[in-house]
Amino acid sequence: MEKKYTDTIAKEIVSFLNSDGGTILIGVKDNGIVIGVDKIDEVLRKISDIITSQIEPNPQDEISCELKFDEGKTLIVLHINKGHNHIYCQKKYGFSSTGCTIRIGTTCKEMTPEQIKIRYEKKFIDNEYMLKKRANSSNLSFRELKIYYSEKNYHLEDKSFETNLNLRNEAGEYNLLAELLSDKNNIPFIFVKFQGENKASISERSDYGYGCILTTYEKIKNRLQAENICISDTTVRPRKDTYLFDYDCVNEAILNALVHNDWTITEPQISMFYDRLEILSHGGLPSGMTKEQFFDGISKPRNATLMRIFLNMGLTEHTGHGIPTIVEKYGKDVFQIESNHIRCTIPFEKEVIDQTDNKNVGLNKTEKKVVEFLIENPSITSVELAEKIGVTKRTIERTFKSLQEKEIIERIGSKRDGNWIVVR
Repeated sequence: MEKKYTDTIAKEIVSFLNSDGGTILIGVKDNGIVIGVDKIDEVLRKISDIITSQIEPNPQDEISCELKFDEGKTLIVLHINKGHNHIYCQKKYGFSSTGCTIRIGTTCKEMTPEQIKIRYEKKFIDNEYMLKKRANSSNLSFRELKIYYSEKNYHLEDKSFETNLNLRNEAGEYNLLAELLSDKNNIPFIFVKFQGENKASISERSDYGYGCILTTYEKIKNRLQAENICISDTTVRPRKDTYLFDYDCVNEAILNALVHNDWTITEPQISMFYDRLEILSHGGLPSGMTKEQFFDGISKPRNATLMRIFLNMGLTEHTGHGIPTIVEKYGKDVFQIESNHIRCTIPFEKEVIDQTDNKNVGLNKTEKKVVEFLIENPSITSVELAEKIGVTKRTIERTFKSLQEKEIIERIGSKRDGNWIVVR
């Protein structure tokens, strides 16, 4: 078996191991002509050498070999299962694009550096990688986490809560889970708002991260509630309210992104466009989960301990109804499932978009700015608005009155303690 032929077989075996498995026929040309195999014992020994010494990690348990006879000639058939390890490579090339191949349809393709990075990290960690990966900081505090638990009538003992919540790895260091739950960290969580239907023009970029993930979730939830414009038809009884999007579905998508995200890659991201909301989480489906199981709502969390904390807070549950809820409302097509990410795209109600556009026609620059700031922070004061926009407090008060007359905003609560909210 010549060297070029040996390299080709090694490459093909690796590509099947990194994909869904397959079969290699030795003794058949690419054009289908059967030529058979001579010196069968020698070829079998070389194949065994390829499997045991040229591929990393050793895949011999994933491969079986049999002899077949066709047109009076002997063929060698290699049956290759999908590898149990996260990634395989040809040893001489290592974990590079040349060494790590994958099967795409009927062709053998080199993996991208990003694909290799994701799989390589998982080579050393199990589904509870958050508990093993060391935090970037050793000086972490958990005041907010303790408050959340206290509000749910749980008492976290100072001496034992870190152990009970698995906040330290086997070496006794704070882990990635601890970092996510700490009062201060270096983990962002970006909400980007674009002016149109693509990313050509950013309207606003807000960061709700750098703190306890439970607080991050509350901030995102409040922001999306403020963004969920409602229009009302008062000509019918009872009046008909139509919202920009189904909030329950969006909330489930956000929770799913937080709990199932592969945090060793990067944080999830929320992008709001003129006509839709996109929630992007990293890592693809958890290991061993199929798309059918995903859509059926079968619960197989990537981050089981983080899921348990969200369960304790009453934010999510084990029933797995979240994905089916979204699918029932918007269909399966709102999910784009790739090997390294999942994107959920929630379309906006056209009726609400159209009416909002009509209401916004004629707003001056100050009015538009006030609306934008109120959406982000309904509790912002007139003094704070004046400072941010660069106008007087009196101008802001006149703007409030104008927007109220145009039915863009309304006052909730008393003049002293209430807030202006955007109703459109």
